[in-house]
Amino acid sequence: MSRIGKQPIPVPGGVNVDLQGQLITVTGKKGTLQRNIISDIEILIQDNVINVNNRVESTRINAFRGLTRTLINNMIIGVAEGFKKVLVIEGVGYKASVSGSTLTLNVGYSNPKEYMLPKDVSAAVEGNTKIVLESIDKELLGLTASKIRQIRKPEPYKGKGIRYENEHIVKKVGKSGTK
Repeated sequence: MSRIGKQPIPVPGGVNVDLQGQLITVTGKKGTLQRNIISDIEILIQDNVINVNNRVESTRINAFRGLTRTLINNMIIGVAEGFKKVLVIEGVGYKASVSGSTLTLNVGYSNPKEYMLPKDVSAAVEGNTKIVLESIDKELLGLTASKIRQIRKPEPYKGKGIRYENEHIVKKVGKSGTK
């Protein structure tokens, strides 16, 4: 049995959950999210609590039960509070700027790299080296942060590059010039 899937999902005030067949729509003060649920999973909404159940007992469907519960919980948290990821740029002369939905990165290449942000993700740059990404969709936010990090991954010798705020880079020892 899925331990995560068994847990009920509380729906906070100000969040509306609508179920049309297998399409779940969650609306809150930050926006609206929709997701299709596979047909082997049953969603029950009672008294501001959502329960996720299996229609068929199998280990595969049990895994989807836990996944579905987590996805619905992330939708509810996203429309109520939103999600935030912070990227840090390290390196001499490395900097970022944002204008509209275009993120411009100067990270050691001969020309600046431009990244077009998805429409549901907003970015702000603090002090030229800290990129704060915000969205109501946790999946899209993580994918966007990952793609930005791929532009210049942190290298293991000096740690230069783009990394997550809480990421620890294990540094390697360089060559030693012994004779």
